Amino acid sequence: MSTTEAIRVPVLIVGGGIVGLSASLFLSHHGIHSLLVERHSGTSIHPRARSVNARTMEIFRNMGLSDMVREAGSSLVPSFGIHSGTSLKSIMDAKPRREDKTADKPKMKFVSSSKTGPEDGIFVTQDMLEPVILKAARESGGDVRFYIECIGVEQDQEKVTATIRDRETGDKLTVIADYLIAGDGAKSPIRSQLGVSTTGCGAIGHMLSILFHADLKSLVKRREFSICVVNNPEVVGSLTAINNSDRWVFHLSYDPAKGEKPEDFPPEKCKDLLRIALGIPDIDIEIVSILPWEPTVQVVTKLQHSRIFHAGDAAHTMPPYGGQGANTAISDAYNLAWKISAVLKHQAGPGLLQTYDIERLPVGKAAAEASATVADERGIIYAKISWGALMGYASILPITSGFGYVYSSQSPAVVGESRWPLGGVTWKAWSVPSLLFSMDGRPGSRAPHVWVEKDGNRISTLDLFGKEFVLVAGSAGDSWVEACQEVKKKFSCLEFTTYGVGPKAEIVDTQRRWETAAGISSTGALLVRPDGYVAWRQRRAPAHLQDMLEGVMREILCL
Repeated sequence: MSTTEAIRVPVLIVGGGIVGLSASLFLSHHGIHSLLVERHSGTSIHPRARSVNARTMEIFRNMGLSDMVREAGSSLVPSFGIHSGTSLKSIMDAKPRREDKTADKPKMKFVSSSKTGPEDGIFVTQDMLEPVILKAARESGGDVRFYIECIGVEQDQEKVTATIRDRETGDKLTVIADYLIAGDGAKSPIRSQLGVSTTGCGAIGHMLSILFHADLKSLVKRREFSICVVNNPEVVGSLTAINNSDRWVFHLSYDPAKGEKPEDFPPEKCKDLLRIALGIPDIDIEIVSILPWEPTVQVVTKLQHSRIFHAGDAAHTMPPYGGQGANTAISDAYNLAWKISAVLKHQAGPGLLQTYDIERLPVGKAAAEASATVADERGIIYAKISWGALMGYASILPITSGFGYVYSSQSPAVVGESRWPLGGVTWKAWSVPSLLFSMDGRPGSRAPHVWVEKDGNRISTLDLFGKEFVLVAGSAGDSWVEACQEVKKKFSCLEFTTYGVGPKAEIVDTQRRWETAAGISSTGALLVRPDGYVAWRQRRAPAHLQDMLEGVMREILCL
């Protein structure tokens, strides 16, 4: 065992799951170098998370990955529906087979993407998604190292110092970083070392996640499902589709109150239970892995601890049934990456980093609590209609798409506005995004999506955002363009772009739908952050426009 000289990096990421890999990719997207260390030898071999929502797909679109993510999830395209019965065979035998022509249609279109955004949510398992993100992260310049564990962290006012160890050679290395992102999972060692307190009801069940191979293609063909809950006197759990052919996961419920423990379920016993759950006594089964886990609600009380930030499961552990765990983690990383970048590039003051807590902590808490409402007392997803099931699904439905939250103006990175006296009703778009998701141009909301034309190509207005601040003015917003040019001179390090949108503007919108969706007049504008969220809105061009814009930028950037 040896210890080599310390290395210095702007950002150290601990944990190479979805949140860590995403953070590496997003930081590189903003031109920030990072080092990621992961204690396991590679990406997950277990499916774990199985979906990305529409908002996450928008983020991947911004990274140029949406097509590759869709391809990774292609085998799950036909999956849809939650069913229950005494065995999979009894459930399937009661279901008619669909027509062939419907088998390849996406099943996660809760709301048409033409109205809410340019992308739909899809099913894709974590073991298929992580390699896509890993490849993109490395190609973008991220330094990703597997089988390396972080064994200790210290910080002071200037830096974070971590000791990492190569698990193969035993060699240790000291890493000095400006900031550290802890994406080290639900049992986060860094969270434990820092003594971070958490809230939440804790575990709501006990499961064994059994990944196995069994040829069920002929049984499920043209009646593919998402989840089948099996409940009979011998076995209770839920079967989830992975590739609709020969790879499946069964979440077996066990009860410690009855003296049951994970060791009581060796592979041969699990095979017997799986045959009962499948309803096929003689089927060949190959067990790949058996992982104990507990559906849990646990949320940290604070995400930022000086120069260390928690994200993903290390910040908020939640049951998987609302599909929010991985999606919330990716949005954590997306929110944090541009802020760390702005501070490291001296575009913003350190106070900007404090907005990560203000903005993302309530989102993680809401997602965790909502995810628990669709599970019963054993931690199994509701499959039958009941009052509890209806209340649970009503609670989680608004956030399944990833659009069900608005960042508070308590965050300095969101400049509040007065909508007196009618709350903005007279300038609110009467559309699905506006009425259901508050995506109406208000500060703190995801910027509105409208199909427009740029350089002869049809794009979404969301395609204008993702790397810098963008001010998008209405069809008569020439004064904004001029003012922005002057303000940019005051912020020499700041990346800032301005567009006009209208029938004769640079961004062509012949019907002026952008103004309606954004809640602005022809002279108004939205200032949109690098993460695609509205930072500031002016319905009409104000007097002293340049001075006001300069002041707003200083406020947002905490200068």
